[in-house]
Amino acid sequence: MRKVSLCLVAGIIFFLSCQSYGQDIKADVQYPMLPVLSQKDINPVMRVDLINRTGENYEIQKIDLELEGDDVSQIVESISIYGAKNNGMINSGKLLSNPLPALQKVSFEDTFTIDTDTFSFWISIKLKEDISLQSRIRVILTEIRTDPEVLRLSEKRPTEKLRVGVAVRQHKQDGVHTSRIPGLETSKNGTLLAIYDARYDSGRDLQGHMDIALNRSTDGGRTWDPMQTVLDMNEWGGLPEKYNGVSDACILVDDNTGDIYVAGLWMHGVLDRETGRWVEGMTEDSTRWIHQWHAKGSQPGFGVKETSQFLITKSSDDGLTWSEPMNITPIKKREWWLFAPAPGHGITLADGTLVLPTQGRDETGKPFSNITWSKDGGKTWTTSNPATKNTTECMAVELSDGSIMLNMRDNRNRGNEEVNGRSVFITNDLGETWVEHHTSRNALIEPTCMASLHKHVYQENGEKKTMLLFVNPASTSKRNNITLKASYDDGNTWPEEKYILLDEYSGRGYSCITSVNDTTIGILYESSQADMVFQTVSLEELK
Repeated sequence: MRKVSLCLVAGIIFFLSCQSYGQDIKADVQYPMLPVLSQKDINPVMRVDLINRTGENYEIQKIDLELEGDDVSQIVESISIYGAKNNGMINSGKLLSNPLPALQKVSFEDTFTIDTDTFSFWISIKLKEDISLQSRIRVILTEIRTDPEVLRLSEKRPTEKLRVGVAVRQHKQDGVHTSRIPGLETSKNGTLLAIYDARYDSGRDLQGHMDIALNRSTDGGRTWDPMQTVLDMNEWGGLPEKYNGVSDACILVDDNTGDIYVAGLWMHGVLDRETGRWVEGMTEDSTRWIHQWHAKGSQPGFGVKETSQFLITKSSDDGLTWSEPMNITPIKKREWWLFAPAPGHGITLADGTLVLPTQGRDETGKPFSNITWSKDGGKTWTTSNPATKNTTECMAVELSDGSIMLNMRDNRNRGNEEVNGRSVFITNDLGETWVEHHTSRNALIEPTCMASLHKHVYQENGEKKTMLLFVNPASTSKRNNITLKASYDDGNTWPEEKYILLDEYSGRGYSCITSVNDTTIGILYESSQADMVFQTVSLEELK
């Protein structure tokens, strides 16, 4: 009985020690899993809500923090305090305390008078420009000194350190309103090639003034070269650039020759949404708009005034220069309303065949997913039969037995809590026939959004091994919880214990994966913290 009593007393003491000291002001501390990015001044890492139960004004006199991580002083430049918006998110226009140098222990001693029942603020850090992408950071709130009390909070600590990354593209950077739709590949020379839509006027999809742009990195993603344009139809056919947009790019590296291909969808003018007829007389001042996936925004046929156009450009110098685009629209069935690249990256099969994931709309306008392939080094292309219907954006991998797995966005998943999962089909004959995989619609949940699939090849004890990697918003309803998943058996299972959460807040949710090298995975994705974020994950974390 004495031992039980002592344990009970010890438990009570421990419980009390884990509470904010005092009862007048309560501190609710949140540590969201968000990427911490170089090239970006403000990186929220912690939100604090102070709840005043007295109704009286009070002062914050001191805020104490601790920083943990690999060489904090080498990667973190400064740490700041910002206010919060009404929705609780960080208010980047409300700096509450000047930045302090990053040390293991940091104390903010500015005085704030608080006259509200609930006061929220954020801790933000700024990274140095060139950092190791394997670094991790943890910021811990240890104490808030107020008048009238002290809130000791060291036990309210995050369970995991935050991953660092690079803000490859930020909102309104380089005169581009929004950078969207990532693709990512690694060249034979080891150069990272990040492609995306440069949407100049707004974040809206086609039709609009947008080009396919590229950033290169020759140091594993730590730094990136300036933006260059890869596909741009300019003021073609007497119409301004806002009626000659190019979007939804897919990048493919020929593993044998080193040639790099970028495919994009070009839309010339607009079609009437009811009749499907091309609209004459569009000018820079026109406001008429249609999307190729909406109504009759793209139609049967091959001409630029009938259907959106499938373009491919090529680079033979590691992505430094690009050819005039080749138009492969005529390889589609004439009756299809649309034939388009699926964003992300393509693959090279073991026999040298180049494969692009593609999508379209059939003779009734219903969406489908398929593949498009070349056996002659990109000179000619053939498109397959649809894998299935009511699917769109997709990505492909070659499995161990030589078959191709196509993983597809499925329109039936949106908000569906009962039956939700990516559609997955297999072909052994380059898409002539397809068989549904047993994981289809039940293994990889989605809110109906593009996702990325990639095969990583590596050596272990002199033996060649492979794993499949998958990234998407791991949610049935929102584009949040961007999560990396791994499969060690050709996509038959995806063990939950290997899930890695990259970004828990909502963003646009598109992504693409590449092998940076044998031991490092790279992910480019649309984040809650920047238009395009690049992060790496070591192979050791996934094995």
